[in-house]
Amino acid sequence: MDEVIQVTQWLSSITPRKKAKLFFFITHADAPTPTVGSNDVDTHEETQSPLATTVALHNFKNIDEFLKKRVNTFSCYNVIENEITKTDYEYLRFYSARKYLDVVPPSLDLEKISAIQNKFEMTDEERDYRLLLDSADLVLEKVCDSLKPAGVPQMWTALRKDRNLIRGVKTIEIIGFFVDPNPTGIKECLFFFIVRHLQMIKKISRVNTNRLERLIAQCDESSACEEGRTIDFIIDSLRCYPTELYPFGSCLILCVFEDRDGAMQEIEKTMEISRHLGMITHTEKNPTKETIELVKKELMKPKYQFYSSFTCWFMSHGDSNSTLLADGETMEREWFLTSFPDISTFQLKPNVFFMVSCLGANKFRLEGAKFKCQSATCDYYDIGSALIRNRMLDITDGVRDISYVQPMMDTLVAYSTIPDHLSGRANTHGSIYVDRACVLMSENISRGRSLTEILEHLSQDLHEILQETMDEDRIVYKQACHYDSFFRKTLKLPYTRHPKEDVHSAPQ
Repeated sequence: MDEVIQVTQWLSSITPRKKAKLFFFITHADAPTPTVGSNDVDTHEETQSPLATTVALHNFKNIDEFLKKRVNTFSCYNVIENEITKTDYEYLRFYSARKYLDVVPPSLDLEKISAIQNKFEMTDEERDYRLLLDSADLVLEKVCDSLKPAGVPQMWTALRKDRNLIRGVKTIEIIGFFVDPNPTGIKECLFFFIVRHLQMIKKISRVNTNRLERLIAQCDESSACEEGRTIDFIIDSLRCYPTELYPFGSCLILCVFEDRDGAMQEIEKTMEISRHLGMITHTEKNPTKETIELVKKELMKPKYQFYSSFTCWFMSHGDSNSTLLADGETMEREWFLTSFPDISTFQLKPNVFFMVSCLGANKFRLEGAKFKCQSATCDYYDIGSALIRNRMLDITDGVRDISYVQPMMDTLVAYSTIPDHLSGRANTHGSIYVDRACVLMSENISRGRSLTEILEHLSQDLHEILQETMDEDRIVYKQACHYDSFFRKTLKLPYTRHPKEDVHSAPQ
């Protein structure tokens, strides 16, 4: 059968909703990101044009043509050894999207897919198509699915009213002001247009989604949300790091064995929990400074752009400032923790470090005879049940105590800035940090938010604000806040907004 006819038949077998999603997923590389992007607005508008015309004309002709061109490009593509090209990324995105959506195109050569994966030096575990899907796009797809056809035009109306969001963008006018979302697939096209548009003008990223959240918040819940969904539910889904599907992320396990009984057990436990969490894991026993540098070089490889998160377990001896390596050399902990986030493949993704070592020699000593010979570090306890617990200590009631508490337990220390940096103030409103914290807390009363959730949102919100010093230099800068938590439970804001107390009334 003629290839053109095959492609036409393939497109006719795909529902409009899946066409919109397929277009969205495979144009991921065309959306600007902090590591790969372009300032050429015309290029992005060209990509947006098929979505805009589909919404305006209520037909998928231009999206069909776009998908046909992609299939033809991939059909004629010759994989070049060693050099990784933009087409390699696009081919892998197309392959993963069609697998995810269960739409099998003609002329998709699996040998080419394998050859491209070879160029990325992917292991057998990494050849799972789910690794190639962008987790942030999957979250946005679920947000779209949670909205009724009437909901997305409400977002569109709110966007059109903000001149800062539409100034100088030609494709905005193709759609017009009013949109009929009822034909199947039009809702998806309009939503994906809004998302890519906000990315194009650098108003949202995979971490910074405030602007999209504000558009959704302006929708009428009764007419905008699908059954079982609420505005709060949808916004909550955007306030989590996108780590959809498998794998959850890349996990690095570093373990020094010298004078550390049970080191092998540590590796086995961390490997097992990492696998249960759906991570692809790499282990280095007895790491040296050279090992650390080699690992960092490995994590800079292009294939790690497909991962959603990075986790590191570092188990060794240490003191207040440094960690001991296998060759006896010490490594500054701060250097280690600050060097990994600089790796571009994991920027704007959660990076979690478990630093398992002493930070000093002091002990919180418990006095009294009843505590002697009672310790969870002894090896006389029975081994627990199946799966992960079969190598975990069975902590009995005899070694548990609630009467003696470390002074810092149940404390959360929130800082308006980070070490060695200033904290900004407004001329008339005082601390910007205090202002934004109070606003966010006020907005979230009765929504069931925890304090740490609000502080995380505050961190995003504060770091988006450009500030200026009040001295003669008038330096423009950004402020970042942070917190140290020793909580043992979650602290949620009250569900009831209490009225302001009348200071003139006498107590009853």
